[in-house]
Amino acid sequence: MKQKRHAAILDLITNSEIYTQEDMAAKLTEQGFQVTQATVSRDIKELKLTKIAGENGVYKYAKPQRQGDATSPQLLILSRSVTSVNYAQNIVVIKTHAGMAQAAAAVLDALSLKEIVGSLAGDDTIFCVVPDTAAARDLTEKIKALL
Repeated sequence: MKQKRHAAILDLITNSEIYTQEDMAAKLTEQGFQVTQATVSRDIKELKLTKIAGENGVYKYAKPQRQGDATSPQLLILSRSVTSVNYAQNIVVIKTHAGMAQAAAAVLDALSLKEIVGSLAGDDTIFCVVPDTAAARDLTEKIKALL
């Protein structure tokens, strides 16, 4: 039953926009599955679903993408939030749209880029500390390439 439910969930998020766990539970109930919000929550975790911005800008559930895939939700966050990348000596300064710095910094942390010693995110700015100027230049180019 669980495999059928998981298949139904993947079908739902592929063919329609599911914004909340409650939406998903309702759609599954319409298809004859008896689920609770807790069951849906576990299924989302097991399927490793993520949320991405839909066509209308509202976040919806999506299948996980391979890391480094140009369409992965993580890289979409970077490409849609970062406005500029520059460096000064051993600090890379990443400017983002207002309110997006922490999300972009979380993506950078998840990428585990070897150049980054540590990072600090505010509302619209991220500081990444790197060992030296050469590493700052390399990281700046790497981030620009990801965008």
